[in-house]
Amino acid sequence: MANATVRGRFVWHELYTPNRAGSQEFYGKVAGWAVQSWDQDPGYQMFAAKSGPIGGAVEERSGTPQWLAYIGTTDVDATTDAATRLGGRVQTAPAALPNGGRYAVLVDPQGATFGVHASATAPQPEAAPKAGEFSWHELATTAAPNVAFGFYAALFDWDLVAEHDMGPMGMYLVFGRNGRQLGGMFDKGAQGKPGGAYWLGYVSVTDLEGTVERAKSARGSVLMGPMDVPGGDRVAQLMDPYGAFFALHKPAAQGAAAETGRPAARAPAKKAAAKKAAAKKPAARKAAKKAPAKRAAPKARNKPKAAGKKKAARKPAKAKPKKKAAKKAKKRAR
Repeated sequence: MANATVRGRFVWHELYTPNRAGSQEFYGKVAGWAVQSWDQDPGYQMFAAKSGPIGGAVEERSGTPQWLAYIGTTDVDATTDAATRLGGRVQTAPAALPNGGRYAVLVDPQGATFGVHASATAPQPEAAPKAGEFSWHELATTAAPNVAFGFYAALFDWDLVAEHDMGPMGMYLVFGRNGRQLGGMFDKGAQGKPGGAYWLGYVSVTDLEGTVERAKSARGSVLMGPMDVPGGDRVAQLMDPYGAFFALHKPAAQGAAAETGRPAARAPAKKAAAKKAAAKKPAARKAAKKAPAKRAAPKARNKPKAAGKKKAARKPAKAKPKKKAAKKAKKRAR
C-alpha cells in the first residue's frame, strides 16, 4: 500500500558554509537558485528554485562546509528512539521549530549524518523533481549496501527497488518509496576509499556541461565527471568555492524524466565527493519540508532554523522492483 505521509521523503537540504553570501552567489549562478528569507525568521535565508524553497543556508565559520539532508517523518521523537535502538546515535536531540515543526540530527551505524523533520502541516502530493531541485540522494557507506539499507528501511519504510552488480566496484542498491526511486547506496570501503560514510545530494539540471562550466567559472571544482551512468543519465560531482560537496544530474531523456521522475540507477561515484555530515538546524517548510547531504566528521549543533513553504521534496522514480530482496531487507531491519 502506498505511503501517503511524508515519512521517507527527502524534504529539505541545508548548507553549512563559512561564507553564506558567497555561497548564495555561487549557487545562484550554478543552479539558478534565488535567495528568500523565511517569513517566521528573516534571519534564516533559503535557497529557492523556480518551484519554491528547497533548502537553507547557515553561516558557520568553525564547522566543515557541507550540505545536510533531512528526511521526513511523522514523529521525530519516535524516529530518534528507533534509530538509537538500531545502532545509530543522536547528534542533535529532537527540538521544536517556530512554525510548529520538529527536527533532530542523527548519525547512522556507519557514521553518515542525516536530519529528520516532522511538519505541523499536511504534506503536499509527491511529484517528479524539476530542474533546480534535488533529484537523487546517494549514500556512500562503509558496509554492504543491503546492511546500511536495513537501518533506513526500518526508519522510513523504504523499498529495495533494485541491486546492480558493478563488478569490481561492488553492488549498487537502489531504494525508493511508492514506486519512485529516491537514490542509491554503495560500499565505498570495498573500493578502497578512505573516510567515513556520507550522503550526497544531486541537483537536477537540463544542461550538465553548461552547469559544470558555470561552476568552474564561479570558482567551483569538479571532482568527478561529467560522465554517463547506467541508463543514459549524466552526472558530475563538484565542490563549491567554500568546501561543500554537491552533485549534478541530467536525466537521459529530459522531457520524459521530468514527467516520470526517474533518474537511472547510477554507478557509485569514482571519486569520493564527501565525507560524513555534520549537522544542525533544519528548515521547515509548508507541507513536507526539505532537507542536504554532507561530508566530514559530524559536529553537534544547536538550535534549528525552520524554512519556508512549498511542496515537499520530490524524487527519482522507479526501476524494476526486487520484491524478494525488499522483503528480506525489511525483515532484517525489523
